[in-house]
Amino acid sequence: MPTRLIPYLKILVHLLCLAPFLYLLNTYRTGAIANEADPVNSMTHFTGDWALWILLVSLAITPLRRLHPALSNLIRFRRLVGLYAFFYATLHLAIYVFLFSGYDIQSAIAGVQAGHMGEIVNQFKIIWPSILEDLGKRRFIQVGLLSWTILLALTLTSPMVVLRKMGGKNWQRLHRLVYVAAIAACVHYWWLVKAGVRAPLPDSLILTVLLLARLGWVYLKGRRTKATAKAS
Repeated sequence: MPTRLIPYLKILVHLLCLAPFLYLLNTYRTGAIANEADPVNSMTHFTGDWALWILLVSLAITPLRRLHPALSNLIRFRRLVGLYAFFYATLHLAIYVFLFSGYDIQSAIAGVQAGHMGEIVNQFKIIWPSILEDLGKRRFIQVGLLSWTILLALTLTSPMVVLRKMGGKNWQRLHRLVYVAAIAACVHYWWLVKAGVRAPLPDSLILTVLLLARLGWVYLKGRRTKATAKAS
């Protein structure tokens, strides 16, 4: 992959990653989302699916770049793709908080327009008990929040300046948690759907292949290191 093409390819990646969001906005603008049997549930699943799919793409970048030297520049897209995974995961969470949990957006906006900025917080106080109740009794919300929290930590530490401050090894240890986030996301999906529903299976199989590829690479790398040590 020629280096000179990377800026143009990054624009393409931005457009591809934004396409689902723009599609969702258009369905809302045109009113098409209202034709769904459950519009809020539809938006929740849509954003959750894309968060997981883009996260899997970001995980696939590292093994793909190892297949051939010509693909080595793929690593320069990994952070960008990972940030979009967090973007869709945050949309997914926001839909739950602002729509599923009964947050009164209209009252919050009216309060702000009237000069009462605290109304935003007041509306959160109203729904907070129901969110805590959900969190306490629904396992899929617990593991989903775990996945989002990990992605938040990885997003906040993704800039190069943070990497320098943390040191390469510490940064790498933290960012390996992306695999935990992906596993938690798949578990969240399985626990969300009804028993017998196999919709999460393709994503889980892809993640399993990626995890096996990761473990295989670590194993081979360890063997090469030992062989080099013995030879010296």
